[in-house]
Amino acid sequence: MSTDSEIIARSMSDPPEFGDLFLRHAPRIHRYIARRTDSVVADDVLNETFLVAFEKRESFDQTIDTALPWLFGIATNILHRHRTAEARTLKFLERTLVREGSDEETQQCDAQLDAQLRVHELAGKLRSLKKGDRDVLLLFAWEDLSYEQIGHALNIPTGTVRSRLNRARRILRDAADSKEGNRERFQVA
Repeated sequence: MSTDSEIIARSMSDPPEFGDLFLRHAPRIHRYIARRTDSVVADDVLNETFLVAFEKRESFDQTIDTALPWLFGIATNILHRHRTAEARTLKFLERTLVREGSDEETQQCDAQLDAQLRVHELAGKLRSLKKGDRDVLLLFAWEDLSYEQIGHALNIPTGTVRSRLNRARRILRDAADSKEGNRERFQVA
C-alpha cells in the first residue's frame, strides 16, 4: 500500500492518481467537517478541501507519510470561511435542545433531560471559545489527532496546541462545575 506522500508524488506526473488520496481520506475529513457544520456545507467544504489540496500538492512535505493532518488543516481553514454557518448550527443546536427539553423530554427520564441540558450548555460554550481553541479541541476530541498532528494541521507549534487545549478544557470544565453548582443550589432551595 502506498503512503500518502507517494500518492501525491505520483500525482505530479499523473494527476488522476490524486483520486486515491480522496478515496483514502474523504470519509474521515467529511465526518470532521460535518460535525462542525451542516451537511450541505460539509459536502462543499470537502470538495473545496480536496481541490485546494490538489492545487497545492507541490507544497506538501514529502518527508511526511500521511497527508491527514495537512488535509485537516486545509479543511479547518476553509471552515473558517464558513464560520457563519458553523455559528448558526451551534446556535440552532442550543435553541433546539432547550425547546425539546421543555415539552417532550419532561415525559422521559431525568438522566436524558440532564444529558440534553449538558449538550445544550456545551454547544453554547463551544461557540464562545476562541476560534483557535475550538479548532484544537475539536481536532483532538473528534479526530483523535496527536498534539504534533494538530500543530501540523493548523501550522502552530506543539506548545501552542497544548496551551490552547488546556485553556479550552478549563473553560468547559469551569462551565460544567458552575452549572452543577447552580443545579445543586436550585434543588436544595
